[in-house]
Formats: sequence, structure tokens, C-alpha cells
Amino acid sequence: MAKMTIGLSSGSIDKLTGAGVMMVGAAADDYEIEVYVLLTAARAFVKGNEGLTDSFVEYPEQKEEMLSKLKELNTPSWLEFFEQAKEFTDVKFYICSLAGKLWGGEKMEDFIDIVDGICGIGQYLDAAKEADIHISI
Repeated sequence: MAKMTIGLSSGSIDKLTGAGVMMVGAAADDYEIEVYVLLTAARAFVKGNEGLTDSFVEYPEQKEEMLSKLKELNTPSWLEFFEQAKEFTDVKFYICSLAGKLWGGEKMEDFIDIVDGICGIGQYLDAAKEADIHISI
């Protein structure tokens, strides 16, 4: 089984959705996936924030149009993509302890249920070195 490691540092809806699409594709190819949630991405994983759509990186002036199109196409939310990937294959989500603290998350119960652990940056760097594919989003 090949291994994919993702450094997810953006919490914008477009980047989260793109990461979800990639994970589902990798899961369908039976990749083992580890996602390290860094910086602003940790905000989306704090309980109560998973539905926020206020952050949009690419073409922010077209945010409403893209959100409308995603809805029209009945596209799963980023979280639904993440959950689907986790159903298909071995996917682990780790919150960087510093990033979690930036958004008020210090304990596992502060984060949504798909989170598997809280770690330091060294764990992410070690995983990235060992991965067959490493992606930074």
C-alpha cells in the first residue's frame, strides 16, 4: 500500500474541498493517507467551525458563484469528502498542537470527530520523509 502525506495549512473552503477530492481519489487507489493540519486549516477542525465558508483563497470575488455551483452540482462538503476517504481507506488526521492552540483547540474533544490526534511538527516531517507522495496545500 502506497502512502500519501498531506500538509494542510489552508483552511479556505476551496483548498479544503480540493484536498478532499484528492483524498477520495487516493483512497480509491488504496493509499494510506496521513493529513497534518497546520496553521489556518486547524480553524476548520475546531468543533462548530466545520461549516464556515468565510475563507476563500483563489478568486475570492467569485466565492458566492463557486459555492452556488458546488451546491448546484450536489458536491459533497469538504468534510463529507474527508469522511468518505476515511471510510474507503486508512486515513489519519493530526492537528499540529501550535495550530490547534491558535484557534482555541488544546484537547481532542475540542476538535471534530475525524481528528485522530494532536502532534508536534516533527511527526509531520518524519511522515513526509517516509511518504511515497507528499502534498502541501
